[in-house]
Amino acid sequence: MYEGYVYDIIAYQMCLLKAFMKQGETLMSVEVQKLEKNMAKLTVTVDAKEFDKAIADSFKKNKNRFNVPGFRKGHVTQDVFEKMYGADSLIPDAIDFVLDASYPSAARESELEIVSRPQIEIKNAKKGEDFVYEALIAVRPAVELGEYKGIEVKKADEVVNDDDIASALKSEQEKNARLITVEGRPVENGDNITLDFEGKIDGVAFDGGKGEDYPLVIGSGTFIPGFEDQIIGHNAGEDFDVNITFPENYQMKDLAGKAAVFACKVKEIQKKELPELDDDFASEISEFDTMDEYKEDLRKQLSEAKAKRAATENENAIVDKLIETSTMDIPDPMVDAQVEGLVADYGRRVQSQGITLDQYLQITGMSKADLNNQFKPQALKQIKTRLVLEEVAKKENIQVSEDEINAELQKIADSYKMDLEKIKGFFGENERKQMADDLAVQKAIDFLVENAKLV
Repeated sequence: MYEGYVYDIIAYQMCLLKAFMKQGETLMSVEVQKLEKNMAKLTVTVDAKEFDKAIADSFKKNKNRFNVPGFRKGHVTQDVFEKMYGADSLIPDAIDFVLDASYPSAARESELEIVSRPQIEIKNAKKGEDFVYEALIAVRPAVELGEYKGIEVKKADEVVNDDDIASALKSEQEKNARLITVEGRPVENGDNITLDFEGKIDGVAFDGGKGEDYPLVIGSGTFIPGFEDQIIGHNAGEDFDVNITFPENYQMKDLAGKAAVFACKVKEIQKKELPELDDDFASEISEFDTMDEYKEDLRKQLSEAKAKRAATENENAIVDKLIETSTMDIPDPMVDAQVEGLVADYGRRVQSQGITLDQYLQITGMSKADLNNQFKPQALKQIKTRLVLEEVAKKENIQVSEDEINAELQKIADSYKMDLEKIKGFFGENERKQMADDLAVQKAIDFLVENAKLV
């Protein structure tokens, strides 16, 4: 499957569609103004009666919190409250109520394909008057496809050669290697050592600069440049200093560019001992008795894996070339929305490692803006990918049948070991439409590959 293929580019539209199902109709009018760069402004006017009702709902929500002299908590009437304090304190919640009720319908009435969250600006919010607001939104851009039939790309290599076999065998050797303690010689490149160290800057220790019994592979580049090189040549049990200067772009800003001295001691030196590539080794790590049989099976596995990688590389090259020859004007809020989704997903992955995204940013010295900028190229690529593939599906009238959707649902049921009918219960009309769109996009990729020229 094409690596840039995404499922969530129209997540906001789907959220809106779900909202339509939940919200009732609101008395309102919608004026649509199309702007440059696929932006639009909706001016929404909600009837004064609707807004007054929202103010009443705001009062009901909050009345148990009001302390009004002469009344028990929760027993003051709205009229008395407003005479004493005015309606202004009820307006914020009323605004939220009206926006929640009116915007989904306004978006639907606009008949625009909205691809961003709205930027809301309140124009009037007074009791007894029409509630007016503007919603600035991004609209799905039109796509002018380049020639998408007969795209010519270099065919990815899928032949397994002797070097591939040797590399795979080397990897198996490394995985099954054992560590042997070395005595009588100093540290060499590639050794596994156990290290104690403590760093100081101008004689003062700093956070994160100390470690005990730290496992380190010399030459791995785990430590900053120059550190591991200075350990080579020292013996186990020897005390010595390592002098380094932190890079100017070091992630911990308070250390960047500063010189430090690390007091070090190598406690143990070990080297890898690789097993012999013989029949005994083959029988230990596989179901085969001889190395020749194992190599034959290994070649088969590598051929299957390389063929899959090659197919993906071909798809990537074809779609990338189509993107290059197609034109579309992507609105900034559409990119921002995609970036937001990517950052949120990254935050969940970081949190699975035991730290929050804020902690990660603090550790790395990055700002939220830095992280957003880091993901922006990926977000833009994903958006362009989805748009060109959807346009191909549209031009070629690619359809997805109910049988194909049910087959996909069956895969989900099988993966979760659940009954198909139960899985279907989780997928309403909107979810099935999203699945159909995703399947159509994948079929568009297949169409491009079938009609491409691989040379």
